Amino acid sequence: MESLTNSEDQQETFVVSNSWPQTQESSKNQKWKGFGGFVLVHAGAGYHSESKAKEYKHVCKRACQRAVDQLKSGALAVEAVAAALVELEDSPFTNAGTGSNLNLSGEIECDASVMDGKSLHYGAVGALSGIKNPILVANRLLMEAQKGKLSAGRIPPCFLVGQGAQDWAVSHGIPPCPSEKMATKFSLSAYKRNKRKMELAEKMDVGHNEAKRRRQSSGNENGSGCLDTVGAVVVDLEGNVAAAVSSGGLAMKHPGRVGQAAHYGCGCWAENANDMISYSTAVSTSGCGEHLIRTMLARECSSAMQSEDAHQALLEAMQNKFISSPFLASEDRVLGGVIVLRCCRCVEAQPSQNIQGLLVEFLWSHTTESMCVGYMSAQDSKAKTHISRLPPGTVPGQSLAIEGGVCRLMSPTD
Repeated sequence: MESLTNSEDQQETFVVSNSWPQTQESSKNQKWKGFGGFVLVHAGAGYHSESKAKEYKHVCKRACQRAVDQLKSGALAVEAVAAALVELEDSPFTNAGTGSNLNLSGEIECDASVMDGKSLHYGAVGALSGIKNPILVANRLLMEAQKGKLSAGRIPPCFLVGQGAQDWAVSHGIPPCPSEKMATKFSLSAYKRNKRKMELAEKMDVGHNEAKRRRQSSGNENGSGCLDTVGAVVVDLEGNVAAAVSSGGLAMKHPGRVGQAAHYGCGCWAENANDMISYSTAVSTSGCGEHLIRTMLARECSSAMQSEDAHQALLEAMQNKFISSPFLASEDRVLGGVIVLRCCRCVEAQPSQNIQGLLVEFLWSHTTESMCVGYMSAQDSKAKTHISRLPPGTVPGQSLAIEGGVCRLMSPTD
């Protein structure tokens, strides 16, 4: 990992492996063989304590391996990205599925969505209770929508919430799971702790204790309870991309609140290259849902990735479309993070044969104190993980970190 620049306001790092030769050219008439695929995952943008760093990294490794296993078996990107999310949801250390934050009523309500870059279909659930893996419901909604219209010409749903979402899931073979089985000792203790803090805050007088209340609020703003949203982006052996996201939402949220993880263009975005765009892109976001919804950050970052310099484009998007967004002008701190993948097909001429493959650029950026990521190609023996942190002395929500790398996936052509 090579550090490019460090400044008071931002940290930039870029990892380059197997960089592509300058003489590369794209070929649309070549007969392509599979090059395996690539996956990038995140375990939330927020605060990751050093004491739990090993656990965060381990779950990212497992999620990467699960997606790569799917890719190696010939699965499409949308199937692999869902498999990665199941692994992230099943971890008690992430705020998604098992171990999710509890709402004001002490219940778990989850949001999730998935988007397929090939078909451009999208599936999502919001405020969903009683289902162990919300991403499976979102993915099933996407799959059912791809089948076309329902009886009597009805349009199939792509986004369901609450009890209706749970009923639909069960009717489509996804088993229910009692919410108490999804809560963990950590999430329950966090709920009790947060409830006591709220009760104390409500007893405080507005005038004399206003400053104290603000200090308490900001002191907890980036605590472990605020970790939000896990996600993944994948490119498969055919060059298709997909993105997914899942979240238990903010701690002590109002019942029925739906965060960015379920909203179209806010939680995730995936779009294959076509006649209008040169690069396939996939994005998954994390952080304060309200900030991400009001800026539609996933789609904004995807659009930015069509620029020549992906690293600079993401940097400018995070700064101009998020931190300095006019839609968030009233916010003191803008909290969020993204993982981004973009790729294009390339051919390199060799003396004995043509070598075809994918040039994959992958990036992550965040304004929170930290963000845990993992990545792996189908040609790697194991996943790599990293906890990205803001530079010392910088202010979360007003500064950003950006890191990433390049991966070349190769295969001979016929």
